[in-house]
Amino acid sequence: MFRSIEGVLSLLPVKHIMMNKLFFATIALLVSFTSYAQPPAGNADKGDNYGSKVKAKGAIPLAELVSQLEKEPNLPEAKISAKIVEVCPNKGCWLKLELPDGKQATVKMKDYGFFVPLAAKGKTVVIDGQAAMKTVSVKELRHFAEDAKKSKAEIDAITQPKTEVNILAKGIVVVN
Repeated sequence: MFRSIEGVLSLLPVKHIMMNKLFFATIALLVSFTSYAQPPAGNADKGDNYGSKVKAKGAIPLAELVSQLEKEPNLPEAKISAKIVEVCPNKGCWLKLELPDGKQATVKMKDYGFFVPLAAKGKTVVIDGQAAMKTVSVKELRHFAEDAKKSKAEIDAITQPKTEVNILAKGIVVVN
């Protein structure tokens, strides 16, 4: 295969360089995953936007959206105002909104394209996106419960799908 020892030795520096590149690429990937798996920092102050820029003008209360969804279960365009009662503690990738009847609506971010800081909990926001009444599977409900760090007993108690208001947000602005 090689006619001399020089041929074999000439491959060693290349192999060493390739191993270094692979090592540093792996480290960079691990660091990016570690930093990516946390909600963004910030106070979620009035006027802060997440995702596409949103103006509060024209937003309807969440209760009014629910009434509209009872007539038309899919709204491709909706701008709503609501209070955040829960933020995904892992990444800020979903929100729960307070409904007047004590139930909650779920908000996910379009294309997983942006996240909301934990400080948004308790804030009133305007969300621009799509809204629908959706039946959420047991698997997805359990996933949300795991993200929210619920106990094993609480997760195991989820045995039925649930129909709820689901919003796919293009953008969110903090209004209060």
